[in-house]
Amino acid sequence: MSVSHSPSLPTNTPIDEARAALLKHTLSAALDYLNGEEPRTVAPGPEAVAALGVFREPLPESPTDPDAVLSLLEIYASPAMVAKTAGRYFGFVNGGCLPAALAAAWMVAAWDQNAAFFVQSPAAITLEEIALEWVRELLNLPAGTGGAVVTGATMANFCALAAARHALLARVGWDVEADGLFGAPPITVVVGGEVHMSLLKALGMLGMGRNRVVRVPVDGQGRMRADALPHLDDRTILCLQAGNVNTGAFDPAPAICPEARAAGAWIHVDGAFGLWAATSPAYRHLTNGFELADSWATDAHKWPNIGYDCGIALVRNPENLRAAMAMTASYLAFGEHREPSSYGPELSRRARGVELWAGLRSLGRAGMAAIVERNSAQARRFAEGLRAAGFKVLNDVVINQVLVSFGSAEKTLGTIDRIQKDGTCWCGSTVWQGQTAMRISVSQWATTDEDVDRSLAAMLRAAQD
Repeated sequence: MSVSHSPSLPTNTPIDEARAALLKHTLSAALDYLNGEEPRTVAPGPEAVAALGVFREPLPESPTDPDAVLSLLEIYASPAMVAKTAGRYFGFVNGGCLPAALAAAWMVAAWDQNAAFFVQSPAAITLEEIALEWVRELLNLPAGTGGAVVTGATMANFCALAAARHALLARVGWDVEADGLFGAPPITVVVGGEVHMSLLKALGMLGMGRNRVVRVPVDGQGRMRADALPHLDDRTILCLQAGNVNTGAFDPAPAICPEARAAGAWIHVDGAFGLWAATSPAYRHLTNGFELADSWATDAHKWPNIGYDCGIALVRNPENLRAAMAMTASYLAFGEHREPSSYGPELSRRARGVELWAGLRSLGRAGMAAIVERNSAQARRFAEGLRAAGFKVLNDVVINQVLVSFGSAEKTLGTIDRIQKDGTCWCGSTVWQGQTAMRISVSQWATTDEDVDRSLAAMLRAAQD
């Protein structure tokens, strides 16, 4: 199909009318994509990927009709997308997007708000504040805890660790935001042997170093061993995990946090998906003890299924976060309200808090718990089916993560390759404590038991081949 270029909109078409026509086309294209995922493979085929070459062109000299731009996306980009919303994508801990969050994202784009200051968008900031308090309540965190809605768990870890860095150095009279780390008193960062790369990346960006950490040995499920903790003091940041990215395991917070608090250490929790277990009566016990921490990082685009991009940084004393992130300038309008730009790294920022509010408002407490419980039951369904077929499940399936070996590393990787090419579902590989495995992450609100059974059948076919 040829796409026409036009120097401007037709002069006889009012702007509002042309925009309405474009948005109707957009709605039609979006519905075609969403309704057409079922017959497609989860991963795009090689032909669809090769067709993306149409986009590799010089920037046109003249304007292009917006409808023609949309047609290019509809014809060539949609077929090359990974069909994650179909419910059979298990490759990473990637949630889907709830209908209410999707609708809110469209409204956010239409409103075109900069959610940096209250004066710029009272509605966006109000909804963000409400959503943050709902998250605090859902995760059973202390009253008074505050935070920021950021892009994901990496930035949530970054913000929370920046607050920790500020607080620990302020105790000894060092203003790290003003004077930097050159000559600063040292901070010890303690992590588990299975620390997630996003936390290490955050430490690198903060100047505290990815390698300048003390690693605590872990057990066979990746949990930090409480009996192997090093000396902790009031210049220690202790980083715990709520939900290991491979096994789903939780560090033993009840055995660790009281000792760490008594030593004056700052306790940070990387809980990108695992912290949401607190929303379920059936799984809440897994998060016991984590409420004793000083900061928490999580993703709303994982289990709450809010859509991208939406992460959350939470700090027991939000003044530490504000001190680490705040700025001032003569032209900035600081009022009496909470200003989001003073609690996160961004100044200009989209109103992603609106999507968070919409998704949580649509779910309620019961709906949020249902996603956790359904996905966790589906993970057990995968594990039981794979075990029954004679394959080795390497982890205790405590929530939504399953690790399976199909034999040798070569056999396991070959099976994963066949599963990906089959297209019924998509799973990726990992190396877990020296053993190559396939990782199944069940994180989508749209995943049904039928999706699990279809995917399991595809896995067994690939393994037998």
